[in-house]
Amino acid sequence: MTRNEDTSAAIRGTAVTWRRLGEWLRPLAALLIMGIALSRASPYFLTGSNLASVAVQTSAVAILAVAETLVIVGGHIDLSVGSVLALCGVAAALLMSKGAGIAVSCSAGLALGLAVGVLSGGLIAFGRMPSFIVTLGMMGVARGAALIITGGVNVFGVPDRFAAFATARWAAIPVPALLAGAVAVAAHVVLTRTSLGRTIYAIGGNAEAARLSGIPVMRVVTILFAISGLLSALAGLALTSRLSIGQPTAGAGYELDAIAAAVIGGASLMGGQGTVPGTLIGAAIMGVLRNGCDLLRVPVFWQQVAIGVIIIGAVFLDQFRRRR
Repeated sequence: MTRNEDTSAAIRGTAVTWRRLGEWLRPLAALLIMGIALSRASPYFLTGSNLASVAVQTSAVAILAVAETLVIVGGHIDLSVGSVLALCGVAAALLMSKGAGIAVSCSAGLALGLAVGVLSGGLIAFGRMPSFIVTLGMMGVARGAALIITGGVNVFGVPDRFAAFATARWAAIPVPALLAGAVAVAAHVVLTRTSLGRTIYAIGGNAEAARLSGIPVMRVVTILFAISGLLSALAGLALTSRLSIGQPTAGAGYELDAIAAAVIGGASLMGGQGTVPGTLIGAAIMGVLRNGCDLLRVPVFWQQVAIGVIIIGAVFLDQFRRRR
């Protein structure tokens, strides 16, 4: 390679780095502006107890958003994450209520989420079905299964030791927030420091070109949805701990929050673009918005309108970036 080619490659690499950095710097600026505005509008926003509450309440959505980011970067979408969260949460809660140990119950919930993810990924990859249709169907299947095994009622009898996880702190930081942070760090390392991450970006950018290059596209897509199912189950366990019950209706609408967080953070619904740090910031924006609306006593119906406007705006900005 000549010196000019080396220089050109370095310039291209620098441009990519700055572009990816900008993907999460923009939402970070929006988050800071939102925080400043809410701190002026409510004296309770910047209190330690309120910020800790926001972190705990946002942790489940943040984990789902990380899972959604991996899938979206790979050129697909997963609409079932909220329902899988509920199914795995109530399954673990049922086992605990019947005397099974916490470790066994949590392992069973995680295994169930993994199995659902593998099934969805297999249908998409090997059955060559659109991810939108498969996960839309799986959303109904998982939610229906959660309602069937619980009889449509909440599951009580969750051990106090398991429920204490949601209120535990380490160095003044809520443990659920640390869990979400650990998941985000692991996903960021996978996307930026491993061959699997480079493969995910390649498939999202152009799946056919990736296949012709020798990349096992079908296997990687199955792995992506398996990871999504596993992380959805993990989010379900975290939410069950916070609620202290198994709730078959839990996570309703979380898939939209997760997708919105990913897109706000710079992920493109066309695939091949997105970062985990940006997604975390997007999840924080969603959490701060909901908390701010509660502090300012904005009616729940108007909160739904605000969330819908943000989702539409995020997709519009995504399309605008793609055209540029």
